[in-house]
Amino acid sequence: TFDHHNSKVPESGAIRPEFYYPNRSSLDDAYARAVEETGRAPRVLLLSHPNNPLGICYPPAVMEECIAWCREKEVHLISDEIYAGSVYRKERSGEEKGEPTFVSAMALGSSSSDTSATQKGLGLGPYVHLVYALSKDFALSGLRVGVAYTENEEILMPLQKLNDLCQISSQTQLLVERMICAYAIKDDGDKSEKFTDVYLEANQENVRERCDALQSCLDDVGIPYLPADSGLFVWMDFREFLPVMSDGTTEATESVESREQRERKLYLSLMKEFGLLFTPGMSMRNERAGFFRCVFTAASEEEFELGLVRLRKFVKETRRSKSI
Repeated sequence: TFDHHNSKVPESGAIRPEFYYPNRSSLDDAYARAVEETGRAPRVLLLSHPNNPLGICYPPAVMEECIAWCREKEVHLISDEIYAGSVYRKERSGEEKGEPTFVSAMALGSSSSDTSATQKGLGLGPYVHLVYALSKDFALSGLRVGVAYTENEEILMPLQKLNDLCQISSQTQLLVERMICAYAIKDDGDKSEKFTDVYLEANQENVRERCDALQSCLDDVGIPYLPADSGLFVWMDFREFLPVMSDGTTEATESVESREQRERKLYLSLMKEFGLLFTPGMSMRNERAGFFRCVFTAASEEEFELGLVRLRKFVKETRRSKSI
């Protein structure tokens, strides 16, 4: 998406979220490349919304543009909303201040003018679908419980038949039903609120506090990042610390292999020399080397605080060695 926006991606400093947003130009380019490379037209556009690894939600206008494009191209849009219950900043900031951070593709798709949509269900038509699971928001990946929603009969029927071979056990269904229907028992004895509402609100607050602590540390040491609003991670810009390119090579002429090698060297240095395990961006098909995902919830309080100490040490020592 970087090459499909009006302004150029800066070589240093923060990269604004909109550079990561898909638009018609980037979708058309990806479609054409897929046809050229495979000889077949792509059939699916899978969007992670809220996005993993970026830790942000796509604005409604971006999702609506993707929905419209998919309907025109007869491409199936699958909105993976597995982090929908982990949106911990409810309103957008900046130019979009006051607007909701997250709006489901179900709400946006059903309100769009789609002449092919029927009156059945939400009126999404045959090309907009949703997937969700309890794995992330409720930390219940071991239950293997998920949801798929579609109004396309040609997809729905095979899914129903497939479900006969991989059904969720009766015990798991009962457990999930009781959890969803249960009321929370508060300290004062109040039982008026659903457990899931109370739990998600408390969990979002905990995740937001952990995120704020990490972003405050990144601000202190001067590492650019995408301000996160959802999910369990922050997208960090470590390009400053990449090994230097070979003589005569520029960012525009550097090969993919070279970018991957330089990023891997930094990844191994972070892990082996400083005890920091971040996910390298190019392993998730990022377009530039030097970006890393930090999953800030996968640690106890003591481990998290130690991680921040190690991060400060890495920045200090690496900058000092580069200045010599």
